[in-house]
Formats: sequence, C-alpha cells, structure tokens
Amino acid sequence: MVEAILFATAEPVSLRELAARMPHGSDPAEALVHLRKRYEGRGVNLCKIGDAWAMRTAPDLGFLMQRETVETRKLSRAAIETLAIIAYHQPVTRAEIEEIRGVSVSRGTVDQLLEMEWVRFGRRKMTPGRPVTFVVTEGFLDHFGLENARDLPGLKELRAAGLLENRPPPSAMMPGPEEEDEEESAEGQSELFED
Repeated sequence: MVEAILFATAEPVSLRELAARMPHGSDPAEALVHLRKRYEGRGVNLCKIGDAWAMRTAPDLGFLMQRETVETRKLSRAAIETLAIIAYHQPVTRAEIEEIRGVSVSRGTVDQLLEMEWVRFGRRKMTPGRPVTFVVTEGFLDHFGLENARDLPGLKELRAAGLLENRPPPSAMMPGPEEEDEEESAEGQSELFED
C-alpha cells in the first residue's frame, strides 16, 4: 500500500499522511525501511525529502527524464497581418505586403515568420529590381491542418466564424467618383475567397 501511494503521488508524502491513508494498526515506517532496501541500486529509489518520502529516478538515470519542450511564442498583430497577406496573396513581395497593410513591414516581422518556418522565399518577380516573393510553407499548412493554400477559409466562412465584421468597410460607405472601379475590384477579390 505504501508503495502504491508513493508511486501515485508526484509530491513527497509524510509519514503522517501515509498512516492516515492506511488501515488501522499498519506501520508505514517499517514498510518504508523494507521499500528502501528493495529499491536500492535500481532505476527508481525511495528518497527521504525533509520529513516526507518520495519515489525518484536514480541520479545516474536522470538524463532519461529530461523533457524537451517547444516554446510557443505569440505572434504580434503585425506578424499575423503579414502572415495572412502572404497566405492569401502568395507569391507576394514586401512592397505588395506594405501596400495591402498600409504601413511598412519591419524586417523583424518577416524574419520571425521565416524563423518559424511558416514562410519561405519564393521565386523572384520578373519586374524591375527582381524583388523576392514570399510564400507559405508546408509547416504552415500542417500547423493549420490545410492540404494546400486554397483550403484557407473564405470571406463567408470568416464572417460566419465571427472573425470579420458583417458591416461593410468604411470605404464602401463613402460614395466617390471611383465607385464603379471599386465594385469591379470587390468582385475580383470575392473570387479570391470563394470556393
């Protein structure tokens, strides 16, 4: 019973706690002496920690119990926006990302996405200066459970999930001389999101 209690608890257990859990008349101190002898020289040892007892991995085998953890880092809003632009508009250049976002993209933002291996360099664009493009990686697709970039949620799905507001963007509320051009570009963009 003492052995079972010690294996079942991660924290050290005091003699008083052992006695309280065992049937009346049991002697946990005597059981601890026998257990300590039994586990001597094995992979697990019975150790006294202060006034309590615990089963611990033998010191010479501690390396087996090391745990590797993946450090999760939260993406900044700029990184999320940049990633979304790359995913939906790939292959896309830095200048195109900046044009869509309306602000400049810091080198650190793109570097973070490259370091996470969610974005990689694509082919150079055949325009003056031959700028490099960015595309999403298989690691990105795997993380989000997508077979390919075409499986990204569309405008209707994003609205249904509550991730986009249902009201039209501010530019749609202000009539202007370019109203016809805006309708054409909106139709072109909706094609991008529809299945």
